[in-house]
Amino acid sequence: MAKITYNISQLAAEFDVTTRTIRFYEEKGLLSPTRSGASRVYTAADRTKLKLILRGKRLGFTLEESRDIIELYDPTSGNVEQLVKLRDRITQQRAQLDQQMLDLKAMTLDLEDSEEKCLQALADAAEEKQRRA
Repeated sequence: MAKITYNISQLAAEFDVTTRTIRFYEEKGLLSPTRSGASRVYTAADRTKLKLILRGKRLGFTLEESRDIIELYDPTSGNVEQLVKLRDRITQQRAQLDQQMLDLKAMTLDLEDSEEKCLQALADAAEEKQRRA
């Protein structure tokens, strides 16, 4: 049975990324395709790694964090260590996002308060100008 392989254009199209993005992940050591002449040949494992890298990016993980999690892949152990690390990183990311949401809510309240004060000051200035006229 022949191994399924992919070229860079196929992966770029499938995951809606540029070939430059894929080459960037190669430069960072996250993907290691083989070569057939000048062409890159990606395995199913490379495809899975790319999928995990992009998922990590969507979740807000750094490339280094994604690399650390991907490198723990070990199907012989049921990937327990990898899953524990992923769960811990998700928990950290969620806590960070929760804090950012609280910060944004506080900032929004500050903006609303400042806007109210500004509008009141403008109304007061217009009223004062009208009285002088």
